Amino acid sequence: MTPDFQLEKKYILAGHKVVVGVDEAGRGCIAGPVTAGAVMFRTEDFPADLDDSKKLTPLQRARIYEEIKEKAVISFVHVSVEEIEKINILQASLKAMVLAVEELPVTPDFLLVDGNRLPSNLPCKGLAVVKGDQKSLSIAAASVVAKVNRDNLMNQLAQDEPHYKWHTNKGYGTREHLEALERFGPSRHHRQSFLPLRRLFSD
Repeated sequence: MTPDFQLEKKYILAGHKVVVGVDEAGRGCIAGPVTAGAVMFRTEDFPADLDDSKKLTPLQRARIYEEIKEKAVISFVHVSVEEIEKINILQASLKAMVLAVEELPVTPDFLLVDGNRLPSNLPCKGLAVVKGDQKSLSIAAASVVAKVNRDNLMNQLAQDEPHYKWHTNKGYGTREHLEALERFGPSRHHRQSFLPLRRLFSD
């Protein structure tokens, strides 16, 4: 499935002039923040090969991200590990999406949000789109914005905590990451409430 602009066109033709795609990255990680991106394309001029960020290589994402910045209005927001622990990862993901929309320099008329539920306090109407990053170019672009900026942050954090290999695993629970946790214990950037971290934090 390749994303297109049909959903956006539907709501633009219905009178919504500013249609924004929203997605998050890092929800399934055991370390680092959850990050949301929001994107509104100015015209129907899209980056070549734009797709769900999970289908792209890091080099492709980096190139496409630069094109998105040229062709669209974008924003992104990180929600911290502390906030994730306080309100849980689902609520933190939804909060990140709302904050990303609020950070946009434009006022949206309609939101296309990846997933099966909408945040409760959005500033306008919206639609939850299951596998939206595979259906909507705006959501796919938002997934790239969120992923690139979260990865960049994890690369920065890896400089202070190199043994967790965040520069390669980006905070996901890979074997090397879990082995480092067993050897060095968890850091302040790890999500204490996530298995297998509960046992490590309780020791």
